Amino acid sequence: MKGTGKKHNLHSDEEFIPETDTAPEDIELEDVEGTEAGKIRQLRKKLADAEEERRKTLEDLQRTKADFLNSKKRLEEGLQHDRERIALSHAESLLPLADSFEAAMGDANWEECDEKWRKGVEGIYAQLINILKGSGVTPISAEGMPFDPHLHDAVSNLEVDDPSQNDIVISVLQKGYTAGKKVLRHAKVVVGITK
Repeated sequence: MKGTGKKHNLHSDEEFIPETDTAPEDIELEDVEGTEAGKIRQLRKKLADAEEERRKTLEDLQRTKADFLNSKKRLEEGLQHDRERIALSHAESLLPLADSFEAAMGDANWEECDEKWRKGVEGIYAQLINILKGSGVTPISAEGMPFDPHLHDAVSNLEVDDPSQNDIVISVLQKGYTAGKKVLRHAKVVVGITK
């Protein structure tokens, strides 16, 4: 059968079809499975990317929340510090008024004043001292105490014969005040020194 242009199988007259490893139906199934596997890989990658983005967003959110809470805490502490500073500044501005009351009540003629008037002034002075105490302001103990440069301002010295009076506050010229551990005003004092 030469010249027909057809290849024949040696055993039959049927047309020869070259053999492949897969049938036409299998080729289509592999293409579909390959496409589906590719889609699944893509979806898994998208899911992994989305989870990574979610993790980063969550970390950013947690950092932002922590920054916000820290800022809020600093702001509250700053406001509290400002309130205390303003209260102490106000209390400090009242100290000269307390000095004036003490000077008036320490005058030699104080006892000669009308008793009702004197009791009224003493009552006002007591209110002022209570306002200062309410602000945490307390007078510095000075007279008879050892001289402390952190609390006392030595304005002058006084010679004393008793050695036990050396470096002791002999008298207070102006009261000093503290607010907690802070010195608002040093006490102006006279300090004893031995000859």
